[in-house]
Amino acid sequence: MNIYGSYLIMEGGEWMNRKSQIRLFIILGLVLSWIFVSILPANDVPRMTKEELKGMLGNPEVTLIDVRANADWTGSNLKIKGAVREDPRKLNTWEDKYPKDKTLVFYCA
Repeated sequence: MNIYGSYLIMEGGEWMNRKSQIRLFIILGLVLSWIFVSILPANDVPRMTKEELKGMLGNPEVTLIDVRANADWTGSNLKIKGAVREDPRKLNTWEDKYPKDKTLVFYCA
């Protein structure tokens, strides 16, 4: 596939004009947006302030999970005592090891 002027030349000599290209990119953008919105956490996930979190530290019913990216975690001198570090890219390897009947608090950079 090559771009020449305002036409996209595809294999086999077929082409697509600029208007069709724009439509294609808009459709692709909408599809990708829908996919990302579908897999991201819902907006109704509870959030808390750092003051609220401080009041929960040490509570055995609360598990604090640090899900910062590896570079952010290793490059930081600030870590919350008692937090467990988990790689957010490997969720499927650790998601089942935490009890569902306790409060799980996730934090990142």
